Amino acid sequence: MGSSPLAQSRWSVGMRALKHRNFQLFFSGQLISLIGTWMQTVAQSWLVYRLTGSSLLLGSVGFASQFPVFLMAPIGGMVADRVNRHRVVVATQTTAMILALILAALTLTHRVTVPQIFVLAALLGVVNAFDIPGRQSFLVDMVGREDLMNAIALNSSMFNGARVIGPAIAGILVAKIGEGWCFFANGISYIAVIAGLLMMKIECATRSTSDSPLADIVEGFRWVSGTAPIRALLLLLGLVSLVGMPYTVLMPLFADRILHGGAKGLGILMGFTGIGALLGALTLALRSGVKGLGRLVALTCGGFGVSLIAFSFSRYFWLSAVLLIPVGFCLMLQMACSNTLIQSMVPDALRGRVMAVYSMMFMGMAPFGALLGGALADRLGAPITVSAGAVASIVGAIVFARQLPAFRGEARQLIIAQAVAGGEPSEEMTARLRE
Repeated sequence: MGSSPLAQSRWSVGMRALKHRNFQLFFSGQLISLIGTWMQTVAQSWLVYRLTGSSLLLGSVGFASQFPVFLMAPIGGMVADRVNRHRVVVATQTTAMILALILAALTLTHRVTVPQIFVLAALLGVVNAFDIPGRQSFLVDMVGREDLMNAIALNSSMFNGARVIGPAIAGILVAKIGEGWCFFANGISYIAVIAGLLMMKIECATRSTSDSPLADIVEGFRWVSGTAPIRALLLLLGLVSLVGMPYTVLMPLFADRILHGGAKGLGILMGFTGIGALLGALTLALRSGVKGLGRLVALTCGGFGVSLIAFSFSRYFWLSAVLLIPVGFCLMLQMACSNTLIQSMVPDALRGRVMAVYSMMFMGMAPFGALLGGALADRLGAPITVSAGAVASIVGAIVFARQLPAFRGEARQLIIAQAVAGGEPSEEMTARLRE
């Protein structure tokens, strides 16, 4: 019996960005590469934990890998707005492949040390400072403004589909043959995304500017700080990254000392987080407009905090794993909805620089949270540290929800203005946004 017309319609809505050949190549290549990336993330955490047994050093490696994003993302965003974004993404993916293969070689030859892990993690952070703004702003070049929301949702789905598969594979491989082969698999997986990028037929618009690079960077920050809806979204994102996200850095402690699951348990816990995040991204993919996304940001941020409190108090492995599903679901929906709203409001000439600030809030604040979380966990324990961050996330959600009516009108006008600039009929967009 065939599927119903309604199901077919929802499927076509949910997958509409994949009608673009360039996005098909990007999607398939990135899916393979991101499985490898998640394998490396879990294996690297376990390697540091195995070598040191220290929650502080776990947090410190997280800091080293993400602090360069906070420091250098403004430069990465400026580059994405001044040069060909396609070439930027090819260069960053190639460099990340080389770094993964170096880490694999050091680990497989039993010469790896904690300082080497720190250096390679920091170098990868520098790469990400250019890759994230470049890749996020490159989405509109692949699919156009009309399918941008769906492309963001599918990109998040791909990221979190890999997040389900990668940690599970890593947990098994680390337990059976060690961390080095996970790093090697990640290095090889980059071939898929680089090949897809090179096969694209794409024309990125030339973005000439008479301003100096520094003036370009300042312009991006000035626009963000002067635009209330985007400022509020980014501040909430930064808060959650600072106080909520450290639970991921402390996951090896939960897996081993609290829930007694070992390396395999770590892979399962990360995988369950990914299942929730994948469901969240797919929920967004099935939407066809931006109406109500602001309320959804507030609700999911609060839901993230409540779920995380429940996880921090659980002492049963499978209960903890199940509780990570709503944690991942709410966190991903907040991130993806914020990304969608920001990209719907930002002019294309500023897209790279605004997405750089998004990167600073999403990934750049996380290292400070990782360092703070690791230090607090050493003194107070991981459960208290995680639950305190969850409470702060709930408070942030309440403040954001109370501010929402004040800047909803400005957000609506920004979205309509960018839709008209991108060639979408203003009547259609107005209908989508009407409350």
